[in-house]
Amino acid sequence: MTLVLLLALTAPLFGQRGEGPINPAEPQGITVDQIIQRFTARESEFAKARENYTFRQDVTLQTLDGDTVDGEYRMVTDVTFDDQGKRRENVVFAPQNTLTRLSMDPEDFEDINHRYPFVVTTETLPLYQILYVGQQHVDEIDTYVFDITPKTMEKGKRYFEGRVWVDNQDFEIVKSSGKPVFQKEKRLEGHLFPSFTTYREQVDGTYWFPVYTSSDEVLHFPGNKSTPPLDVRLRIKVKYTDYKKFGSKSKIIFAGQDIKNDPNAPAPPKK
Repeated sequence: MTLVLLLALTAPLFGQRGEGPINPAEPQGITVDQIIQRFTARESEFAKARENYTFRQDVTLQTLDGDTVDGEYRMVTDVTFDDQGKRRENVVFAPQNTLTRLSMDPEDFEDINHRYPFVVTTETLPLYQILYVGQQHVDEIDTYVFDITPKTMEKGKRYFEGRVWVDNQDFEIVKSSGKPVFQKEKRLEGHLFPSFTTYREQVDGTYWFPVYTSSDEVLHFPGNKSTPPLDVRLRIKVKYTDYKKFGSKSKIIFAGQDIKNDPNAPAPPKK
C-alpha cells in the first residue's frame, strides 16, 4: 500500500501560539502592491543567498496510535559543497525506516525540500494570487499577513497554498503555513499531503532562514474495494541548523607553485 501524506481538508495551521489578533486595516505610508513588490524582491535575494549556505536538515516523520509512536522515518542530511563548489547532500544519519502504515514517495521528498522552506520571489510571483489579510503581531514581530494561492496549476508541478507573515521592517517572510497543491493526476489518486507551518529566524544578521517546520494531523484515507478506510495520525518535524556561508578556496599560483599554501614559496613580484 502506497500512502503519501495528507491534503488537508482541515484549516491550515493559522492559529498558532504567540500571535495577536489580525488588524484588517490598510497599511500606513505604503500600498499593498508596494509591500508585495518589496517582499518578493527581498525573497529573490534570499533565495539566491541561501544557495551559498551550508546547513543541516533533520527530518523526523512519525505515525502514532493515539499518543504512541508506532513507526518512524528519520533522515539527517548535511547540505555542503565539494571542492569544485558544486552543491552536495550528504546523509549523516539514517536509521532503519519503521513506517508500516504509510510510505513516502518522490512528491513527499520534494515537498520537504522545496515546499516547506517556501519562498515567493519576483520570478514566481506571476504564478500566485496574493491577497492582503491585515497586520499581526507574531512572536515580538510586527507583520503584514497575506493569503497565497496559485492562479493556475500545470500538470506535474506542485505549488504552495496558504498564508505568509512578512516582517514589516525587513520585508521578508518570517512564517508560512499552508499545504502543497497540484493538478489532480490518476497516479496520485488516494495520495494525501499534510499542511505544515515553517518558522524562520534571522541567523546571519541579514536574511530570515527556515529553522523549523512542523505538522501534526490525522490522515483520513477513504480506502477502496480491496482496502478498508484508514485513519493515521502523522507528525512531522524538520529542523534546519548550522547555517554557514560557503567560501570558495582561492589559490595564488606563481612560477608553478601555490604561494598561499607554501610558506617557503617565493613572493610574487610587486606591481
